Amino acid sequence: MLWHVLYRLIRMYLSKPPRASFAQLRSFEAVAKYGGITRAAKALHLTQPTVSTQLRELRESVGIDLLVPAGRGVQLTDAGRTLLQTVSRMFAHWREFEEGIADMQGLLRGSLRIAGVTTTEYFLAQWLKPFLDSYPGIEVDLVIDNRDAIIRRLEREQDDLAIMMMPPTHLALQSLEVMDNPLCLIGPVNHPWAKRRATPLAKLADTDLLMREVGSGTRQATLDFLAEHKLTPRIRMTLGSNEAIKHAVAAGLGLAVLSRHALAKDPAQDGLCVLRMSNLPIEKHWRVVWRQDRRLPHVAKVFMEFVRQQSA
Repeated sequence: MLWHVLYRLIRMYLSKPPRASFAQLRSFEAVAKYGGITRAAKALHLTQPTVSTQLRELRESVGIDLLVPAGRGVQLTDAGRTLLQTVSRMFAHWREFEEGIADMQGLLRGSLRIAGVTTTEYFLAQWLKPFLDSYPGIEVDLVIDNRDAIIRRLEREQDDLAIMMMPPTHLALQSLEVMDNPLCLIGPVNHPWAKRRATPLAKLADTDLLMREVGSGTRQATLDFLAEHKLTPRIRMTLGSNEAIKHAVAAGLGLAVLSRHALAKDPAQDGLCVLRMSNLPIEKHWRVVWRQDRRLPHVAKVFMEFVRQQSA
């Protein structure tokens, strides 16, 4: 009799629903994503006090701090990072359920979370436009940032797919090569090398170079290439975007290596030219990558097939 009562008590305890609500977890995920309550509230179309209340109640439910102040925003504690991984998986399963129900009804609905490194902003919209025209029921959550930030998002399982040139090696990832990504040396349109058929690569050692910020895939690929050819770059300036680099190069502040996708069809319209140099361009490729240790949502699989057909 005693064992029967104990068994029932254990079943009752284990069957209790989580004390945290869906709304609280959604607010927590948004604050973690946007780094602050104000931006999270705006994205969720809620008031700041509402989001703050949900976070406070969530903290009381779990009994440990999940977020701590950091400058004008907040950052995750160790417990917060663990909860974010759990929430990401939970929401992924929920999206799979919604997609499955939609499929049963002969529809394709759901959300697709994509992250792309900075240079993908020049072509990613061209992929998404025909895809969304074909599947109007899909909502896309797109994040553009530099390579280091996208890797952190992959580590935290914040996205279904990521588009990048240099996937990290410390994560178990699957990838699909979708497009060439030549990295070209650019200079101002009137640069003396512009009229040469080819300039020796060694000349770069004596040339002022403009580089993207630390964490950029283009910067890392350029440095790796120069090291491979035993050249030490003379970095004159570091800039935080491709557009800033293009303007600085056009102004004559130095040369730079950028993806051909970041340049106009005719670079001269921006006061630039692609300089011909031995061993250049650096031949790279764009890849769509995803976590091997998590199930790819149905919407992401449909997008992958769409991209595969487009790149065939």
